[in-house]
Amino acid sequence: MDIKKFSTDLIPREQQNWQGRPEWFFNREHTDTYEQWYEGRYKRAELWQKKVMEQLVGADRRVKTLLEFGCGTARFTRWWQQIGIEATGGDLSPLMLSQAKHLFQGDLVMADSHHMPFKDHSFDALAFITTFEYYKDPVKVIREAARVGRYGIAMGMMNRNSTKVARRRVQQLFGKNPFYITATFYTPKKLTNIIHRALEGREYVIRWTCTGLPGWFPVQQWGLPLGDFFGLYVQFKDVA
Repeated sequence: MDIKKFSTDLIPREQQNWQGRPEWFFNREHTDTYEQWYEGRYKRAELWQKKVMEQLVGADRRVKTLLEFGCGTARFTRWWQQIGIEATGGDLSPLMLSQAKHLFQGDLVMADSHHMPFKDHSFDALAFITTFEYYKDPVKVIREAARVGRYGIAMGMMNRNSTKVARRRVQQLFGKNPFYITATFYTPKKLTNIIHRALEGREYVIRWTCTGLPGWFPVQQWGLPLGDFFGLYVQFKDVA
């Protein structure tokens, strides 16, 4: 009698992909070290990223509740709570969420950002922090975010106008950096053009700022489209 073997993995190997392609956040080898990465050499960069995102979202006084999609281990979701915004986290990866549930005391949902399981205007704002780069249909995701988020959409991501992006692509050629193989890097201008396509007919303003500049540089944040990271906020003007 043949005994059929079965996998006890949280995600079967044949399902460790999304949008028809393998993704690092379905691989436990990578997700289990995610928090350690932030606590190591990336710590300084994270502090500046949070600073610019707080400035952008904080300028919209209407935002009291926020849904962060692609929340991962809830690293930023926990921080939104710390600065006084009631936050909920959403992610597609059960590996990420299995860690988030032990680190975050708020609500979490497993879902795809292209099809958010929420009613219109369920939250004051939507946020995407270093996750928007992985969407094959960014226009659809923005439209979903605009449907669920009443007052605005916050985005924080790696800037295409960065020497680190070039370095990461070189690393990929030698099989040393699996995290950005499927990522699409944006500049503030490129992302703004996509937002205009997605939100045609809506009234809104866009604010953005860049950080992630070398430590020796005289400023660490500015309005030029240069730096490793930029934050952007879409503020809707056609809602009460």
